[in-house]
Amino acid sequence: MEPVILIKAERGAPLPEYQTEHAAGADICARIDEPMVIRPGNRALVPTGLFMEIEPGYEVQVRPRSGLALKHGITVLNTPGTIDSDYRGEVSVLLANFGDSDWTVTDGARIAQIIVAPVSRAAFRAAETLSETGRGAGGYGSTGTH
Repeated sequence: MEPVILIKAERGAPLPEYQTEHAAGADICARIDEPMVIRPGNRALVPTGLFMEIEPGYEVQVRPRSGLALKHGITVLNTPGTIDSDYRGEVSVLLANFGDSDWTVTDGARIAQIIVAPVSRAAFRAAETLSETGRGAGGYGSTGTH
């Protein structure tokens, strides 16, 4: 059974919308009173007018839209952003401009996509030692560059 996300949309904000039949992400839009310019190398917190009630056991992830990233260098800075099931404030999207020119956010622009995902919680326990593996403590790049 699919989870139900209750959404309070303020200021005429549109509900999230899947653009194709099999899309994993639903687009969300900017809900702003006047255009916002994001200069190259800068970031902006863009409101959506959406407030969510997410079922416990799920989260909503905020991710970039691939077309904005490819065409303009616009991405969601804290990708993926997480909206926890106990958060009730307005959903805002932290956009960053890695492009070469100013990018203007307009009211109603599709700025990000959201994914509904199940949450697993772990039991964290202190340990004096950990089991050995072939990789060991090898970190970034330790398994090769290709």
